[in-house]
Amino acid sequence: MSETEVTTAPRPLLLADGSPAARAWSLDPVMKHLNHGSFGAVPRVAQERQNEFRAEMDSSPVVWFPALPQRLAATRVDLAAFLRVAPDDLALVPNASAGISVVFASLPRRRGGGIVVTDHGYGAVTMGAERLARRWGGEVRTARVSLDANEEQAYEAVVAVLDDATDLIVLDQITSATARRLPVERIGAEARRRGIPLLVDAAHAPGLIEAPLDGLTCDFWVGNLHKWGCTPRGTATLVARGDLRDDLYPLIDSWGAADPYPDRFDQQGTVDATGYLAAPTALDFVETTWGWDTARRYMDDLAGYAEHVIGDAFAELTGTAGTVGTVDVGMPVPGMRLVRLPAGLAGSRVEADALRDRAARELGVEAAFTSFGGIGYLRLSAHVYNTAADYEYFAEDCVPLLGRWARAAREHPEVS
Repeated sequence: MSETEVTTAPRPLLLADGSPAARAWSLDPVMKHLNHGSFGAVPRVAQERQNEFRAEMDSSPVVWFPALPQRLAATRVDLAAFLRVAPDDLALVPNASAGISVVFASLPRRRGGGIVVTDHGYGAVTMGAERLARRWGGEVRTARVSLDANEEQAYEAVVAVLDDATDLIVLDQITSATARRLPVERIGAEARRRGIPLLVDAAHAPGLIEAPLDGLTCDFWVGNLHKWGCTPRGTATLVARGDLRDDLYPLIDSWGAADPYPDRFDQQGTVDATGYLAAPTALDFVETTWGWDTARRYMDDLAGYAEHVIGDAFAELTGTAGTVGTVDVGMPVPGMRLVRLPAGLAGSRVEADALRDRAARELGVEAAFTSFGGIGYLRLSAHVYNTAADYEYFAEDCVPLLGRWARAAREHPEVS
């Protein structure tokens, strides 16, 4: 995948019958869906499979729930094959944050109770790390990584804040707000050398990266299947390796508590686990329809084209090429891009979330607006159901309105 600017619109992917790929999804046809990276989108075939499982569950729950752990164990084998990991390393969790919470709840303090994060970390995860540090009697140290930092610079920034009191490193494989990679492989090797556990937040990695754990040394890794993998929402994986995994327990104590890792995660009372069972259907749908390699190339080419079209539109609107529009990201991510917004928009996380809601309400567009270092960005993420026309529409119809909103916010900051 190029992860570079693409100036020519890629040809849309089609279904086997020649119809648009979007027909395989039940997305609102009125809304423009330009934010796959937040919640994903579930193809109809996976929704239908999950509904079949739900009907089976509801028709005879006394039969369903006792047999569920065995079915989930079989599903884990399929999901482990997709991620290219051993099935015995993989546990099922509702989302990446839940998997991280499992680690936070289970990991014992070993040295000084210190936790290292970066300023690119997902806010909810960082808050959890701060709570754990308070419980341990330690502190959270934040590595500052500039948006344009290359691999070496990012590595040095993280290693510089490690010390003898560090008990845990929490690092994103792909950052949420800034759509960049961090050098988890190099930092993982250094963490292992120092005897510091590494927890990798890989919420965006499954499906977007072909084999996200290849060459990666870490103790814990969590990834959402319901983003790029398009599985039903609430399906994610926790991969744990080494002796520390024996300390991991699900957040809900149930009858599987005495089982070894990861089997103990397969029994969670009356939790609706049908999303996990239907997850392989979604993954197989993409593979059999286009192939994951083809899908990833298309997503990356489309994201590059979207960055070009929308970035140029903002730069032309504001007359500030170089400060608005295309962004220099040090370790770019396939399928995702950043476009810098005009001043006055998304200067904080609260403002970014408000802009997201306003865009959906007034522009009819689902888009991700983020903030980093007091600067607002449009985070672009593409999937197979998107086409170049989606992003051309945003550039032509939405960018001028966003420009007006930015001017209004600068002229009347008390209102915004």
